[in-house]
Amino acid sequence: LCLLQASRLEDLRVKLENEGLVNISYVVVNHQGTYSQRKFHLLKESVSDYITVYQQDEQQADVWTTLNGNKDDFLIYDRCGRLVYHLGLPYSFLSFPYVEESIKIAYCENKCGNCSYT
Repeated sequence: LCLLQASRLEDLRVKLENEGLVNISYVVVNHQGTYSQRKFHLLKESVSDYITVYQQDEQQADVWTTLNGNKDDFLIYDRCGRLVYHLGLPYSFLSFPYVEESIKIAYCENKCGNCSYT
């Protein structure tokens, strides 16, 4: 699932960029488990250099636990660093429109009033 999702995220990144949504940061967080760590190179190969792939260390606190999420979730932040959407399964499957729409809303709408970034 991770490799397919990563490939689809790359496709989504290109699509959004072609629609003029630029300067979006994408980060894939690889699971801490041994199996996931062995597949890290395949995960990195599934995306371009425009998507950061972060490998957690087995000894560190789990990123997903820290963020109150799960490994297949999408966390979408606005340009001020505020969490706007937290999408879990099945809404995080990139074959559905939820992630794309959430990114577009976070990118295009003024949720908090006046913003120096618009």
